[in-house]
Amino acid sequence: MDIFLQQLINGLVLGSMYALVALGYTMVYGIVNLINFAHGEVLMVGALTSWSVTVWLGPMGLPGWLLLLVALLCAVVVCSILNFTIEKIAYRPLRNAPRLAPLITAMGMSLLLRTLAMIIWKPNYHSYPTLLPRDPIFIGGAVTNFTQLTIIVVTAITLGGLMWLVNKTKLGRAMRATAENPRVAALMGVRPDNVISATFVIGAALAALAGVMWASNYGTAQFSMGFTPGLKAFTAAVFGGIGNLAGAMVGGVLLGLIEAFGSGYIGDITGGVLGSNYQDIFAFIVLILVLTLRPKGLLGERVADRA
Repeated sequence: MDIFLQQLINGLVLGSMYALVALGYTMVYGIVNLINFAHGEVLMVGALTSWSVTVWLGPMGLPGWLLLLVALLCAVVVCSILNFTIEKIAYRPLRNAPRLAPLITAMGMSLLLRTLAMIIWKPNYHSYPTLLPRDPIFIGGAVTNFTQLTIIVVTAITLGGLMWLVNKTKLGRAMRATAENPRVAALMGVRPDNVISATFVIGAALAALAGVMWASNYGTAQFSMGFTPGLKAFTAAVFGGIGNLAGAMVGGVLLGLIEAFGSGYIGDITGGVLGSNYQDIFAFIVLILVLTLRPKGLLGERVADRA
């Protein structure tokens, strides 16, 4: 029972970060039918930007929580500007092009960002400072810490705020109208280009938050760190139903739980042949099963269908 509870907490922490990144994928796809494969690299830029801020401001002696907050705000600003620029320069000119063109562009942008990050921050791993208390917190027979609990709580608040934004605000209505039909939305006074740019900025902010969480939880940041979380978050978005906000949240949390429980019990299931280091296979097994058995995902509907 202790192992079950421990893996449950680990899965919720991991799934929270996947959900944040998956929301960026699903919001962009729901409006412009584009899979932004550079989204994982935006997470990486957010993590490394926040690391740089902590290095620069660390000697000032700021409290850990305040330093982390400042680093997060800087990461959000940098990632938002980056994603806004990517959308305007790389994706907007290809909006009416065949779907293969923006897909290839997204992959190219991913490689470009990774290379630029390697040049700017160098290829070595950077130790991310411990800014929040790391004292163990015991829940039943499981052990967690304040950083992990903060990740779960902040993610829940963020996701709730995003659902309110999309469903209850003027911008949210404009986003849903643009997703339904950009031309008709434009006739009703909506500016599709502005709405799409805002969607990319919101997605970038979520990715930056996830990047800071990822670096804080694992204690490292590096130029290639965004590839695997980005790919798994895409799997989570497909799992839940890409284009559906609730689906992205459900898919992210479920994928995190599947990985956590899988890594915790795979040794017993396989008689020790496979260990916890094989946890990545579960994400791709889920992706294959979903694409084969239910291509639309668990809650498979587009954002526009819910408007």
